[in-house]
Amino acid sequence: MFKKIFENVRTKSPLIHNITNYVTVNDCANILLAVGASPIMADEADEVVDITRLSQALNINIGTLNTRTIPAMLNAGKEANRLQHPVLLDPVGAGASILRTETAQSLMQAINFTVIRGNMSEIKTLASGTGTTKGVDVDIADKITSENLSEAVDFAKSFARQSKSVVVITGAIDIVTDGEKAYCIYNGHPMMSVITGTGCQLSALTTAFIAANSDQVLQASAAAVMVMGLAGEIAHDRLTGFDGNASYRNYIIDAIYHMTGDQLEGGAKYEVY
Repeated sequence: MFKKIFENVRTKSPLIHNITNYVTVNDCANILLAVGASPIMADEADEVVDITRLSQALNINIGTLNTRTIPAMLNAGKEANRLQHPVLLDPVGAGASILRTETAQSLMQAINFTVIRGNMSEIKTLASGTGTTKGVDVDIADKITSENLSEAVDFAKSFARQSKSVVVITGAIDIVTDGEKAYCIYNGHPMMSVITGTGCQLSALTTAFIAANSDQVLQASAAAVMVMGLAGEIAHDRLTGFDGNASYRNYIIDAIYHMTGDQLEGGAKYEVY
Protein backbone atom coordinates (compact mmCIF):
# COMPACT_ATOMS: atom_id res chain seq x y z
CA MET A 1 0.00 0.00 0.00
CA PHE A 2 2.65 2.54 1.02
CA LYS A 3 4.75 1.65 -2.01
CA LYS A 4 1.92 2.62 -4.36
CA ILE A 5 1.24 5.81 -2.42
CA PHE A 6 4.90 6.79 -2.71
CA GLU A 7 5.05 5.96 -6.40
CA ASN A 8 1.92 8.03 -7.06
CA VAL A 9 3.80 11.15 -5.95
CA ARG A 10 6.58 10.48 -8.45
CA THR A 11 4.13 9.61 -11.23
CA LYS A 12 1.68 12.47 -10.74
CA SER A 13 4.28 15.13 -9.77
CA PRO A 14 1.75 17.45 -8.11
CA LEU A 15 2.37 21.20 -8.01
CA ILE A 16 2.37 22.27 -4.36
CA HIS A 17 1.67 25.86 -3.34
CA ASN A 18 3.62 26.72 -0.20
CA ILE A 19 3.02 29.72 2.02
CA THR A 20 5.84 28.90 4.36
CA ASN A 21 8.56 30.50 6.43
CA TYR A 22 11.73 32.10 5.14
CA VAL A 23 13.99 30.04 7.43
CA THR A 24 13.26 26.77 5.63
CA VAL A 25 11.67 27.74 2.31
CA ASN A 26 14.64 26.49 0.25
CA ASP A 27 14.73 23.12 2.02
CA CYS A 28 10.96 22.70 1.57
CA ALA A 29 11.31 23.36 -2.16
CA ASN A 30 14.20 20.92 -2.48
CA ILE A 31 12.51 18.13 -0.57
CA LEU A 32 9.47 18.43 -2.84
CA LEU A 33 11.71 18.19 -5.88
CA ALA A 34 13.49 15.21 -4.33
CA VAL A 35 10.24 13.25 -3.99
CA GLY A 36 9.16 14.11 -7.51
CA ALA A 37 6.69 16.92 -6.80
CA SER A 38 6.92 20.54 -7.97
CA PRO A 39 7.10 23.44 -5.50
CA ILE A 40 5.86 26.98 -5.89
CA MET A 41 6.39 29.54 -3.14
CA ALA A 42 4.01 32.50 -3.23
CA ASP A 43 2.76 34.57 -0.29
CA GLU A 44 1.63 37.85 -1.85
CA ALA A 45 -2.05 38.31 -1.06
CA ASP A 46 -2.77 39.71 -4.52
CA GLU A 47 -1.53 36.61 -6.34
CA VAL A 48 -2.13 33.63 -4.06
CA VAL A 49 -5.59 32.92 -5.43
CA ASP A 50 -4.16 32.63 -8.94
CA ILE A 51 -1.32 30.40 -7.71
CA THR A 52 -3.74 28.22 -5.76
CA ARG A 53 -5.78 27.68 -8.92
CA LEU A 54 -2.66 26.44 -10.72
CA SER A 55 -1.66 24.06 -7.93
CA GLN A 56 -2.96 20.71 -6.73
CA ALA A 57 -2.60 21.37 -2.99
CA LEU A 58 -1.74 24.09 -0.48
CA ASN A 59 0.71 24.03 2.44
CA ILE A 60 0.25 26.80 5.04
CA ASN A 61 3.09 27.21 7.56
CA ILE A 62 3.10 30.03 10.15
CA GLY A 63 6.77 29.67 11.12
CA THR A 64 7.82 33.27 10.41
CA LEU A 65 4.40 34.79 10.87
CA ASN A 66 3.76 38.39 9.90
CA THR A 67 0.68 40.50 9.33
CA ARG A 68 1.40 40.78 5.60
CA THR A 69 1.06 37.04 4.97
CA ILE A 70 -1.97 36.32 7.15
CA PRO A 71 -4.43 37.65 4.52
CA ALA A 72 -2.55 35.62 1.90
CA MET A 73 -3.04 32.46 3.95
CA LEU A 74 -6.75 33.14 4.32
CA ASN A 75 -7.24 34.00 0.64
CA ALA A 76 -5.36 30.93 -0.57
CA GLY A 77 -7.01 28.59 1.91
CA LYS A 78 -10.52 29.70 1.02
CA GLU A 79 -9.80 29.32 -2.70
CA ALA A 80 -8.30 25.86 -2.15
CA ASN A 81 -11.46 24.88 -0.26
CA ARG A 82 -13.63 26.20 -3.09
CA LEU A 83 -11.63 24.11 -5.57
CA GLN A 84 -11.67 21.11 -3.20
CA HIS A 85 -7.87 21.00 -3.15
CA PRO A 86 -6.14 19.41 -0.13
CA VAL A 87 -4.89 21.96 2.41
CA LEU A 88 -2.37 21.39 5.21
CA LEU A 89 -1.79 23.58 8.27
CA ASP A 90 1.55 23.62 10.11
CA PRO A 91 0.93 25.78 13.22
CA VAL A 92 4.61 26.38 13.99
CA GLY A 93 5.09 27.81 17.46
CA ALA A 94 1.39 28.03 18.31
CA GLY A 95 1.32 28.76 22.03
CA ALA A 96 4.53 30.81 21.95
CA SER A 97 2.77 34.14 21.32
CA ILE A 98 -0.73 35.56 21.22
CA LEU A 99 -0.40 36.37 17.51
CA ARG A 100 0.60 32.82 16.58
CA THR A 101 -2.10 31.23 18.69
CA GLU A 102 -4.86 33.54 17.51
CA THR A 103 -3.77 33.25 13.87
CA ALA A 104 -3.76 29.46 13.99
CA GLN A 105 -7.22 29.49 15.57
CA SER A 106 -8.60 31.96 13.02
CA LEU A 107 -7.19 29.92 10.14
CA MET A 108 -8.92 26.82 11.50
CA GLN A 109 -12.20 28.71 11.74
CA ALA A 110 -11.99 30.06 8.19
CA ILE A 111 -10.47 27.10 6.33
CA ASN A 112 -11.25 23.38 6.22
CA PHE A 113 -7.89 21.67 6.63
CA THR A 114 -7.33 18.23 5.18
CA VAL A 115 -4.32 17.67 7.45
CA ILE A 116 -2.98 19.46 10.52
CA ARG A 117 0.65 18.68 11.33
CA GLY A 118 2.57 19.83 14.38
CA ASN A 119 4.29 18.75 17.56
CA MET A 120 2.26 17.86 20.62
CA SER A 121 2.54 21.33 22.20
CA GLU A 122 1.26 23.00 19.04
CA ILE A 123 -1.61 20.58 18.63
CA LYS A 124 -2.61 20.92 22.28
CA THR A 125 -2.70 24.69 21.78
CA LEU A 126 -5.06 24.30 18.83
CA ALA A 127 -7.26 21.97 20.83
CA SER A 128 -7.53 24.16 23.92
CA GLY A 129 -6.80 27.68 22.67
CA THR A 130 -3.81 28.07 24.98
CA GLY A 131 -0.53 26.25 25.42
CA THR A 132 3.20 26.43 25.90
CA THR A 133 6.08 25.71 23.57
CA LYS A 134 9.84 26.00 23.81
CA GLY A 135 10.05 28.64 21.08
CA VAL A 136 8.97 26.59 18.07
CA ASP A 137 9.89 23.27 19.72
CA VAL A 138 7.78 20.91 21.78
CA ASP A 139 7.53 21.56 25.53
CA ILE A 140 9.39 18.82 27.40
CA ALA A 141 6.18 17.97 29.27
CA ASP A 142 4.48 17.19 25.95
CA LYS A 143 7.01 14.74 24.51
CA ILE A 144 5.54 11.45 23.29
CA THR A 145 7.06 8.37 24.91
CA SER A 146 6.21 4.67 25.09
CA GLU A 147 4.80 5.32 28.57
CA ASN A 148 2.28 7.97 27.48
CA LEU A 149 1.64 6.74 23.93
CA SER A 150 -1.84 5.37 24.57
CA GLU A 151 -2.94 8.65 26.15
CA ALA A 152 -1.37 10.61 23.28
CA VAL A 153 -3.18 8.48 20.69
CA ASP A 154 -6.51 9.05 22.45
CA PHE A 155 -5.90 12.81 22.46
CA ALA A 156 -4.88 12.81 18.78
CA LYS A 157 -7.98 10.86 17.78
CA SER A 158 -10.20 13.22 19.75
CA PHE A 159 -8.68 16.29 18.11
CA ALA A 160 -8.95 14.71 14.65
CA ARG A 161 -12.67 14.22 15.22
CA GLN A 162 -13.01 17.74 16.61
CA SER A 163 -11.15 19.37 13.72
CA LYS A 164 -12.47 17.00 11.02
CA SER A 165 -8.89 16.69 9.78
CA VAL A 166 -6.24 14.03 9.65
CA VAL A 167 -3.92 14.95 12.51
CA VAL A 168 -0.17 14.32 12.38
CA ILE A 169 1.68 14.75 15.67
CA THR A 170 5.43 14.37 15.31
CA GLY A 171 7.95 13.46 17.95
CA ALA A 172 10.15 10.54 18.97
CA ILE A 173 7.06 8.49 18.11
CA ASP A 174 4.85 9.98 15.41
CA ILE A 175 1.05 9.68 15.49
CA VAL A 176 -1.13 9.96 12.37
CA THR A 177 -4.89 9.61 12.81
CA ASP A 178 -8.25 10.38 11.23
CA GLY A 179 -10.06 10.01 14.55
CA GLU A 180 -10.79 6.31 14.16
CA LYS A 181 -7.54 4.67 13.10
CA ALA A 182 -4.06 5.73 14.16
CA TYR A 183 -0.61 4.90 12.83
CA CYS A 184 2.17 5.10 15.42
CA ILE A 185 5.42 5.45 13.49
CA TYR A 186 8.87 4.68 14.84
CA ASN A 187 11.08 5.76 11.95
CA GLY A 188 13.56 8.59 12.38
CA HIS A 189 16.74 9.48 14.27
CA PRO A 190 17.32 11.81 17.25
CA MET A 191 19.80 13.87 15.20
CA MET A 192 16.89 15.15 13.12
CA SER A 193 16.13 17.50 16.03
CA VAL A 194 19.39 19.43 15.47
CA ILE A 195 18.34 20.50 11.97
CA THR A 196 16.06 23.48 11.69
CA GLY A 197 13.05 22.77 9.52
CA THR A 198 12.64 19.01 9.42
CA GLY A 199 9.05 19.56 10.52
CA CYS A 200 8.52 22.21 7.83
CA GLN A 201 9.97 19.85 5.23
CA LEU A 202 7.65 17.10 6.43
CA SER A 203 4.64 19.39 6.05
CA ALA A 204 5.60 20.17 2.46
CA LEU A 205 6.22 16.47 1.82
CA THR A 206 2.89 15.49 3.36
CA THR A 207 1.07 18.02 1.19
CA ALA A 208 2.54 16.37 -1.91
CA PHE A 209 1.51 12.93 -0.69
CA ILE A 210 -2.10 13.94 -0.02
CA ALA A 211 -2.26 15.75 -3.37
CA ALA A 212 -1.20 12.61 -5.21
CA ASN A 213 -3.41 10.34 -3.06
CA SER A 214 -6.46 12.44 -2.25
CA ASP A 215 -8.62 9.33 -1.79
CA GLN A 216 -6.29 7.95 0.92
CA VAL A 217 -5.43 10.96 3.06
CA LEU A 218 -4.75 9.01 6.26
CA GLN A 219 -2.48 6.47 4.60
CA ALA A 220 -0.77 9.12 2.45
CA SER A 221 -0.01 11.23 5.52
CA ALA A 222 1.41 8.20 7.33
CA ALA A 223 3.53 7.33 4.28
CA ALA A 224 5.00 10.83 4.19
CA VAL A 225 5.98 10.59 7.87
CA MET A 226 7.56 7.18 7.24
CA VAL A 227 9.51 8.52 4.24
CA MET A 228 10.89 11.45 6.24
CA GLY A 229 11.85 9.26 9.19
CA LEU A 230 13.41 6.58 7.02
CA ALA A 231 15.40 9.25 5.17
CA GLY A 232 16.69 10.46 8.55
CA GLU A 233 17.91 6.93 9.32
CA ILE A 234 19.55 6.45 5.93
CA ALA A 235 21.19 9.87 6.10
CA HIS A 236 22.58 9.22 9.56
CA ASP A 237 24.16 5.97 8.41
CA ARG A 238 25.96 7.93 5.70
CA LEU A 239 27.61 10.45 8.07
CA THR A 240 31.37 10.42 8.50
CA GLY A 241 33.44 11.87 11.31
CA PHE A 242 33.81 15.10 9.34
CA ASP A 243 30.05 15.61 8.80
CA GLY A 244 27.71 17.68 10.94
CA ASN A 245 24.13 18.88 10.88
CA ALA A 246 24.53 20.76 7.56
CA SER A 247 25.66 17.60 5.79
CA TYR A 248 22.94 15.64 7.55
CA ARG A 249 20.28 18.01 6.19
CA ASN A 250 21.54 17.49 2.66
CA TYR A 251 21.81 13.73 3.11
CA ILE A 252 18.15 13.57 4.16
CA ILE A 253 17.12 15.26 0.91
CA ASP A 254 19.46 12.94 -1.02
CA ALA A 255 17.92 9.91 0.69
CA ILE A 256 14.44 10.93 -0.42
CA TYR A 257 15.69 11.62 -3.95
CA HIS A 258 17.03 8.06 -4.21
CA MET A 259 14.28 6.32 -2.21
CA THR A 260 12.09 3.68 -3.84
CA GLY A 261 8.68 2.31 -2.98
CA ASP A 262 10.23 -1.05 -2.15
CA GLN A 263 12.70 0.63 0.19
CA LEU A 264 9.82 2.35 1.97
CA GLU A 265 7.84 -0.87 2.32
CA GLY A 266 10.88 -2.65 3.74
CA GLY A 267 11.95 0.11 6.10
CA ALA A 268 8.65 1.42 7.50
CA LYS A 269 8.25 0.84 11.26
CA TYR A 270 4.76 1.32 12.59
CA GLU A 271 1.86 -0.02 14.63
CA VAL A 272 -1.84 0.54 14.05
CA TYR A 273 -4.08 1.56 16.96
